[in-house]
Amino acid sequence: MKPVLFLILAMSASWAWAEAAGEEWHETTLSDEVIHKIQMAQYGYKKCVVDAMRKPDAATLESRHATDAVMRACEPVLGDMRKVYLDANVPGVIADRHLKKLRIQVTRNVLQELMYAEAAKKAGQPQLPLRGE
Repeated sequence: MKPVLFLILAMSASWAWAEAAGEEWHETTLSDEVIHKIQMAQYGYKKCVVDAMRKPDAATLESRHATDAVMRACEPVLGDMRKVYLDANVPGVIADRHLKKLRIQVTRNVLQELMYAEAAKKAGQPQLPLRGE
C-alpha cells in the first residue's frame, strides 16, 4: 500500500511542478526606445507632481489633504505610463507593480515636502522654495 501511495504522490508532484514551470514569467527585453519612453513618462509624472505642489491651493490645505489632491491631479499621467508598458508587451502585473512602487515613493516625497513647508510656516520661517524648484 505504501509504495502505491508514494508513487501517486510523486506523480502528482511532478505534474504540479511541470504546470508551475509553464506559468513562469521570463525576463522581457526592452529596446532603448521603450526605456527612453518610460523614462520620459516618469519625468512627466514627476513634473506634474511638482507643478501641482506649486499651486496656491496646495499651500492652503493641511499637508495630508494637499498630498492627496496633488496625487489625484497627476493620476492620469500614470495611466499614460501604463500604456507605454503595455505597448511594449510587459505583463500588466509587472507594469502595475512598478507604477504602484513609483506612486508610493512620490507620495512619500510629496508628503515630506509639504510637512516641512507646513512646519516652517507654523514656526514663522520665511517660505522656502520646494526642492523641485
